[in-house]
Order: sequence, then C-alpha cells, then structure tokens
Amino acid sequence: MYPVLLEIKHFVIHTYGFFIALGFLAAIFISKREARIAGEDPEKVADLIFWILVAAIVGSRVFYVIVYWRDFYPNKLLDAFKLWEGGLVFYGGFIGAVGVAYAYVRKFKLNFWKTADILAPAIPFGHFLGRLGCFSAGCCHGKACTLPWAVTFTNQDSLAPLNIPLHPTQLYESFTNLLIFIFILNYKRFKKFDGQVFLTYVVIYAVARAILETFRGDYRGADIFGLLSVSQSVALVLGVSAVVLMVKLISRKKD
Repeated sequence: MYPVLLEIKHFVIHTYGFFIALGFLAAIFISKREARIAGEDPEKVADLIFWILVAAIVGSRVFYVIVYWRDFYPNKLLDAFKLWEGGLVFYGGFIGAVGVAYAYVRKFKLNFWKTADILAPAIPFGHFLGRLGCFSAGCCHGKACTLPWAVTFTNQDSLAPLNIPLHPTQLYESFTNLLIFIFILNYKRFKKFDGQVFLTYVVIYAVARAILETFRGDYRGADIFGLLSVSQSVALVLGVSAVVLMVKLISRKKD
C-alpha cells in the first residue's frame, strides 16, 4: 500500500526493506532466547543468524530473478540488484540459509538438528514481518476477487496491478506465519528428539504455502507439469523430504 515509509530529500526508507530488517532483528532476538533455553551459546547463534541473513537475501533474490527473468530482467539486468523495490522468494532464501547453516554448524561442531530447532520459532515470525513488507510494496499480490476483504492498490509505485480488488495474499501468508509461530512455541515443549520442531515447521509451512499459492495473481514462473508453480513444487519436495527425515530421526532414536 505504501512502498515508501519515509522520504526526506534524497534519503528514502522503503517499507519493504524496513520490514525485512525488522524481521531479521526479531529472528536474532528470538533465536538468542531459544539458545539460552536450550543451553547453547547465544552469541554463536547470533553469528549464525548473520550468515543466514546474507545467504537468505542472496538466495531469495537469485530465486526471484530466475522465476521472474522473462517479465522484468532481459533488458534491465541492473534491476536485479534493486532489493529495495521488493522481490525476494522465500524458498530461495530458505534453501540458501539451510546450506550456510549446515556449513557453520559443521565448522563450529554444533549439533545441526538441535540448532535447527533453536532457529525454528524465529523463521515464521521473521517471515510474518517480511510479508507485511510485501504487502506494502505490492509484490506477491493476489488474484482479482470480489470478497469484502479484497484490497485495492492505488499507489503508482506499487508492484501490484492498480485499481483492481485483489486477494490480500501477503496478509494471508503473514497471518499464517504468525499462527505457525504460535504453534511452534507451544509444540516445542513436546519435543522428543532433535530436529522434530524444525522438520514439523517445514511440513506445516509447505502445506500452507501450497494452498496459499492458489490465490496468487502474480507471475509464478513456468508451471511444473502444467499443474504446480515453482514454489508449490519446492514446497512439495521439501515437505516430503522433511517427513522422510523425521521418520529416519525417529528410527535412529529408537535404535
């Protein structure tokens, strides 16, 4: 709705960037708190969050540029670096972050699955804030609809189609992530093995994302098998992989 949060002469704070930054700050705070509860060094976790931040931004932007290359970038290559205008794909950042996190915990000899569980509550809460930034910028917009809660973008700088009532998909996902965050905070009390909380989050979000994608109205990239968007396909693969890993971890614990 409001792509620019503050503008004083040549100094501009974009709402999208503000919420992304707020999401990462919240993730650091939550993860350090969870590390203390789990008996781990909160400073090591904070350092890990920094590298996750870098990997998540690079991964999510690269994924976005790949998916939307046809629409925006063939003749405007430099626009691929304009993060402040919006345009990050969560799963690209998620995959990049997991890869960097794995390398970090190996280097510092941390327990990967225990660390993943520590980070699990922070991911949906940071995502909750990040999607508010999407809503402000108009990216990740929904299909046209006539529902009472439809939103109409009128700001000329918005990335959404103007003057058309749309599904507020950004708010759908933001609210969904908030609910997942609340669930994870309560669910972790019933944890039986390391990795359980993180993998449960992956499965829940994968299902939620696959459903919410059906309301999206922006270009989703080439359909996979003519049925699934790129994000739905990634959600399916990660969701199934998380279930398989969970079964393996349960079997290992029984042994």
